[in-house]
Amino acid sequence: DLTYSLLTGLGMSFVTDFITTNELLLQILGSLVLIAFAFYLFRKNPTIALKKPEDIPNSFWKDFATGFLFTFANPLILFFIIGLFARFSFILPEFHYYHYILGYVAIFCGALLWWWLITFFVNKVRSHFNMRSLWIFNRIIAGILTIMALYGLYSGITGYIALHNP
Repeated sequence: DLTYSLLTGLGMSFVTDFITTNELLLQILGSLVLIAFAFYLFRKNPTIALKKPEDIPNSFWKDFATGFLFTFANPLILFFIIGLFARFSFILPEFHYYHYILGYVAIFCGALLWWWLITFFVNKVRSHFNMRSLWIFNRIIAGILTIMALYGLYSGITGYIALHNP
């Protein structure tokens, strides 16, 4: 989250201009990617990837890198952060460097708190899930993603047609 925040803060005007210029194309491409991911998720059997706890070597750096890459692979976070920066006027000419340092420290602490809460919650409820519930959960999430992607695809295509056929 901090990495995306820094990228957003440093390149806000470029990213905003790029998104505004290519909004419909990004919406269509993003929807197609979501459909592909939903299809993958729907067909995936979550029990295949599970290993016995003694088969998994514990490595802090491997877990850290996996968590970082997992979070960094979600480009929707970038759009969320851009919206938050714009909404709360994070980038203003009258701000000094120490305002930004404090802002990024707050983002970092908030992200750490968020991940701590997620892992705490998962640790508390993990015993209530079995293999079948994981499979059903995958299917439900895939269905929700498909609906969102189809809506985005429809909106993007109709917007593109309306823009190019006055």
